Amino acid sequence: MEEEGSPLGPAIRRVVLQQSMRAHVGHIGSALSIADIVGAVFSVIGAQDPRDDDRARFVLSKGHAALALYAALANVGTLTEDELATFCGDASLLGVHPEHLLSGVDFSTGSLGQGLSMAVGAALAARMQKSKRRVFAVVSDAECNEGVIWEAAMFASQHCLHNLTVLIDHNHQQAFGYTAEVLASGALPARWRAFGWETIEANGHDEASLCRILRSPMKDLPRVIIAETVFGKGVSYMEGQIKWHYLPMSDSEYAQALKEIGSQT
Repeated sequence: MEEEGSPLGPAIRRVVLQQSMRAHVGHIGSALSIADIVGAVFSVIGAQDPRDDDRARFVLSKGHAALALYAALANVGTLTEDELATFCGDASLLGVHPEHLLSGVDFSTGSLGQGLSMAVGAALAARMQKSKRRVFAVVSDAECNEGVIWEAAMFASQHCLHNLTVLIDHNHQQAFGYTAEVLASGALPARWRAFGWETIEANGHDEASLCRILRSPMKDLPRVIIAETVFGKGVSYMEGQIKWHYLPMSDSEYAQALKEIGSQT
């Protein structure tokens, strides 16, 4: 595990803006929301050799925010700048959703709600193989609307998968509305505790604090970090706005976004 250094979140945000603008694709707000969460995970696990069976596993269950993952992989040196610049290009492995054929990506995701089951399977496999590797998964709060999430949560708890850490991007919105209006998730911390998980509430934009939590000793339980976040974090006109789940930026919007992100670093 790497020592704590400069936060990756600001660099991830810049890449998200640059590459989404270049490719003229959306899902910008979703990627900005998890920039600090993904930054914290990769600050902890660092660059990994994909041939190392004992490397940590990372599952981006919130697959449509893959650009944040690509940015993190580029920042730790797993992806080159040339590879990053192929995002959403012809024959590129860097699509809107992550593909396991890409170096640094262990699981293809995008069918929402499925990533936690993959992470649980990876954690159980590590135990069966007597490996000390850890498994990290980033899950959206909207995915907690799905029953398969809770099936996986029950399984992980029953089998005391203490090598598994889930980070929930609790930004309170999803593709077609605010989560409380679509299907209210209620008190998420109480629900996860009821399912037998070590439950920690955190500021999802405090990367240093998240790193400390990720490095802290695990109990004999799976761990969930409910990270309070702001959709579109760092770009004023995107924050909390449903439309930025899909929309690409105009030239003027891009210039403003870059200026605002730059002023925060």
